[in-house]
Amino acid sequence: MSPELEQTLALLSSHRSVLGYMLLSRGHPVSIIRHSGVVFDGEQGKKYASVIARIVETVQVGLEEISGGENEGDDVKFLRIRTKRHEIMISPDGRYLLAVLHDPS
Repeated sequence: MSPELEQTLALLSSHRSVLGYMLLSRGHPVSIIRHSGVVFDGEQGKKYASVIARIVETVQVGLEEISGGENEGDDVKFLRIRTKRHEIMISPDGRYLLAVLHDPS
């Protein structure tokens, strides 16, 4: 992993409001490359990984549908989803998905 990515992951982990992060592959099926935080341990982590990948894929397909092919190559760059309890921030890349679970309170 690049030093910049290592530094970013360390910085994310140091924030008090960050409950955890996941670095996922973009393949099918999605796989967890690295994670931090007990919320992403075990089966729960696998569920989050699958859902995060589906969210990104669904949003990308929706954007392609509404653009009618006019914006070819217009990929999703960042997603932020806020619920009553948590906020999930997802940053897709060509090879990876980075997801951060955050306590917004």
